[in-house]
Amino acid sequence: MKQILVVDDSATMRRMVRASLQSLPDVTFGEASTGLEAIEQLAISSVDLIVLDLNMPDMHGLEAIEFVRGHDLYRAIPIVVLTTRGDDNSRERAMSAGASRYLTKPFDPRTLAREVLDLLKQPIAND
Repeated sequence: MKQILVVDDSATMRRMVRASLQSLPDVTFGEASTGLEAIEQLAISSVDLIVLDLNMPDMHGLEAIEFVRGHDLYRAIPIVVLTTRGDDNSRERAMSAGASRYLTKPFDPRTLAREVLDLLKQPIAND
């Protein structure tokens, strides 16, 4: 089973993401409503992929990406940014910080599922 961590301060958005990915084979979900909660989840359970909002209280999504990429244990976890920020600057900053994919809200559930499935099928890099 692959564990997907859905990180968004909106409970409705977390439900929408889970509903969009529910049909993927062999996946389970964890949730966090803040960047700090996401980091706590990483410390206590195995996570295979993160779907992350950028605009959250307590810790911006970019900070969460930088934390994940800065630690050997978590560095290879794919991160899909799912945000309302569609501007080029936000996209470039997230991708250069280490995001694997960048999607904007409102999102197409099939596109999200396709991107997540593609990332879960890739071998984990050991760098």
